[in-house]
Amino acid sequence: MAKKPYVIGIAGSSGSGKTFFLKCFLNHFKEHEVTLISQDDYYIPANTKTQEENKLYNFDVPEAINLDLFYQDISALIAGKTVFKEEYTFNNPAITPKMLEIKPAPLLIVEGLFIFHFDEINTLLDERIFLHADEHIALQRRLKRDLIERGYSEEDVKYKWYNHVLPSFETYLFPYKAACDQVIENNEDDTAMMIRVTDEISARLREALF
Repeated sequence: MAKKPYVIGIAGSSGSGKTFFLKCFLNHFKEHEVTLISQDDYYIPANTKTQEENKLYNFDVPEAINLDLFYQDISALIAGKTVFKEEYTFNNPAITPKMLEIKPAPLLIVEGLFIFHFDEINTLLDERIFLHADEHIALQRRLKRDLIERGYSEEDVKYKWYNHVLPSFETYLFPYKAACDQVIENNEDDTAMMIRVTDEISARLREALF
């Protein structure tokens, strides 16, 4: 690419609706116009980390991320290079990880919990979007997802929420909320609102970039 891509960082608390937001947002662009790189694919394998007494891994700390590789791959995309990365399957033995081919594009989306906390990553961002939901609403969404989609017990989900997820959000993400270019409050499960917001953002970006 002859021109540096426009880099948007998108972060939000667990249960903030970030996945739905990204799906709606990406649908506004053609494949060659936008690319997404997710922090979730840069977790250090859990079997290389120290276990807690109850054998639950803490994924919600910056040390759980291979920051050097994450930064290297974002920089490569900005330089117009294609990145190949094995997807992370959260140590689920039933899933065979795919090899991801992440191609450069004029619009680069960087997504993840710690992207504002990591100075190396934050300095690469041209725009920052923060998604947020009240704690009790976010917890109910997390319970629904993890109980149904990932097969965790309610005890495990609540343990991780109060001991991992919430402390991490309050320490490594919430302090950056006020500095973000746009904050989206998502407490109502209002799909129409989310679609409208992504319509507005994508229209602005399309006019500026394309």
